[in-house]
Amino acid sequence: MANINNAIDKTTQDSLTADAVLQDLLDGNKRFTENKPNSVDTSALISQTTSGQYPKAVILSCIDSRVPVEMAFDQTIGDVFVARVAGNFENTDILGSMEYSCKVAGSKLVFVLGHESCGAVKAACDHVELGNITALLNNIQPAVKKSEATISGDHNSSNTDFVNETIKNNVLLTIDRIREKSPILNEMEQNGEIKIVGGVYHLSNGKVSLY
Repeated sequence: MANINNAIDKTTQDSLTADAVLQDLLDGNKRFTENKPNSVDTSALISQTTSGQYPKAVILSCIDSRVPVEMAFDQTIGDVFVARVAGNFENTDILGSMEYSCKVAGSKLVFVLGHESCGAVKAACDHVELGNITALLNNIQPAVKKSEATISGDHNSSNTDFVNETIKNNVLLTIDRIREKSPILNEMEQNGEIKIVGGVYHLSNGKVSLY
């Protein structure tokens, strides 16, 4: 456990590798699950980041209130960009936000974070149709269809194995589409400037596992 009173500056950001950033997030998650987070001088960080920011990663998460993204990785002011949408899938606006995070602002890691017992994924598994939610859930249907091909039993939210497989497939397919739809991020990854990874947050214990 450390006392964090210095925000990431450009020199520090430039010195980071994608692997180091990923390990930093996983180390932070370990502190979170052990209830040993770093102490933070928020006043100092607010002052230091007023004129600029140099985050190390961008994390795409679900909107679920039980997934406290910065807390879950023991990150603080100026450390990470966070994009959130129910079902943690990409769209044009999120892709643009990720491109800004990495190409313009210098982040080294794109992390797609699904979570256990995701309500959006369950709704997609049940083919819910309701207002604008219908269009939102259509983004998760490719993951549902992929799970239907491999998981036996009922193909709805009553089947925990089916839901869990769809959560995983949704993360992995989102990563595939990020690479496909963003030549900028794909090229950066190919050049070793960034990494694009994914995982799941377990509501039951706060642990993040990589896929």
